[in-house]
Amino acid sequence: MRVYYEDTDLGGVVYYANYLKFLERARTEWLRALGVEQTALAAEHRVIFVVRSIALEYLRPAAFNDELVVTVELEEVGASQIRLVQRINRGAEELATARVRIACVNTATFRPVRIPNNLSAALVRQVVKAKVY
Repeated sequence: MRVYYEDTDLGGVVYYANYLKFLERARTEWLRALGVEQTALAAEHRVIFVVRSIALEYLRPAAFNDELVVTVELEEVGASQIRLVQRINRGAEELATARVRIACVNTATFRPVRIPNNLSAALVRQVVKAKVY
């Protein structure tokens, strides 16, 4: 992704809250790459994913026009939660690291529910695949 002028603050660096947007976009694209459209998940299974917690460490600033790579690494899949590590890099330079817990909740009650079986199985395969390499 590219850093736009609107992403920066008066000092010309990315405003700290915008890193959260970058991380969110990467998670959405990661799910899409797994074949999961969040709108379909809500319509078919009546569940959505919400951020339960996030710890974001800012290491170096990003600036206007930087090209960033935002990654998603699946650490753990529970019955109703997913734990991820996300990184924001500019080339080989790591700019930020986030530890994210995502909860699966019912669309009507917003109470935690089990991750649908087909998605849970796909996620577990990702964890196993990551450990093999």
